[in-house]
Amino acid sequence: MSQLFLTDLGRVHFIGLGGAGMSAVARVMLGRGIEVSGSDARDSAGLRALEALGATVHVGHDAANLGSASTVVVSTAIRPTNPELAAAEAAGLRVIHRSQALAAAMAGSDVVAVAGTHGKTTTTAMITVLLREAGLDPSFAIGGDVAALGVNAEAGSGKVFVAEADESDGSFLNYAPKISVITNVEADHLDHYGTAEAVFASFDRFVELLPEDGLLVACADDPGVRDLLARNVGTPVRTYGYGPDADVRISGTEADGRTSTSTLHFNDGHSDRQQVLQLQVPGRHNVLNAAAAFTAALALGVEPETAARGLGSFSGAARRFEPKGEVRGVRVFDDYAHHPTEVAAALQAARAVAGSSAVHVLFQPHLFSRTRNFAAEFAQALDLADSVTVLPIYPAREDPIPGVTSELITSRLKTPGTVADRPRDAVQDIAARAAEGDIILTVGAGDVTQYGAALVEALRGPAPGGSQPDAG
Repeated sequence: MSQLFLTDLGRVHFIGLGGAGMSAVARVMLGRGIEVSGSDARDSAGLRALEALGATVHVGHDAANLGSASTVVVSTAIRPTNPELAAAEAAGLRVIHRSQALAAAMAGSDVVAVAGTHGKTTTTAMITVLLREAGLDPSFAIGGDVAALGVNAEAGSGKVFVAEADESDGSFLNYAPKISVITNVEADHLDHYGTAEAVFASFDRFVELLPEDGLLVACADDPGVRDLLARNVGTPVRTYGYGPDADVRISGTEADGRTSTSTLHFNDGHSDRQQVLQLQVPGRHNVLNAAAAFTAALALGVEPETAARGLGSFSGAARRFEPKGEVRGVRVFDDYAHHPTEVAAALQAARAVAGSSAVHVLFQPHLFSRTRNFAAEFAQALDLADSVTVLPIYPAREDPIPGVTSELITSRLKTPGTVADRPRDAVQDIAARAAEGDIILTVGAGDVTQYGAALVEALRGPAPGGSQPDAG
């Protein structure tokens, strides 16, 4: 499909409007004056927020919801049997993927597209926060809410558009970036790609989207990125990382609970310089994410001190080591991690925050295929915890695969671990196990996030040894 512009789309209807990615695109379109409608299987605060901005929203899917729409936007999660999609195709309406709709919204902007197997949401949010601090008022579309921004997307008045570029279904190849950021490259989403080689090839094609005057910002510490750079010789690139050859080199990281201080070393084109970087979010992975954002900001002409100040104000993205509450000295956090590398990073951050206290994990595997492909790696990552409780696999868009269950992970654990078929019992057990100073971390891309609040409530019951209230 050739490049679309917002003026081409007419009235736009979103099927699955409540999803993070879909709502972000809809919010930008509303900000640009486009007439928007949409539906979702269930009501949500996100739907009502879009309604308040002028969208026509429907709870439940019905062909009548299309109304007078000229363009229908879908995500990969929408099945062909959806009545609205079937009606749109029968009527000959333009049906486009969410990424194509976002590309239309970005047309004419200087696009900063953030890709990578891990860290996309946080890095996109960091870039957006610091550009706002610099007064550039960027447009943005992020796959999660950000406390410092208040929303996951907005149509700004500036020339720059910062977008999270999702590789999960190859849709990031629909964008036309001026600056591309790649945080890391690993095998994932094999249900779509089939092989690791196909994943790597898609990132090569993403790099090829850059114009001659574009720039690739890439993590020099990541083996997958280093291999990508070796295959794409001649691509304008600026690297970041802890390694000695990084163009923006990190050193001296010192962690203190949820905060950290590092030094960034770089050349501004005239001389070698240093910049102190103080972050409110924990973990070495977040220092790397911040270095990526800092490097992209320098390419956009932001002063180093301004970039560092903006990054210092960043307090995190939703479901990225998000605090849910503290009771009896036990802190509960929630994290979206659903790949072994992400799980390990979340647990390393938890260990840094917990100090000498224990870390307890409630983990929900996401997708049968991912569990089958990475069971051993998940177990290795989860072994960083002191106790592990694993929920049944969250299927998302997949049908069950015979023989693939959560036991594939727990059977490989060295740390004490169990499978919990009854989440409410797991909540009670973990709350009773936790002592003052401990960390409880709910982890996964499914509905495990709801148990963060349940754990906080359970901790409010009698101290260990007494009866606990029902978590629901």
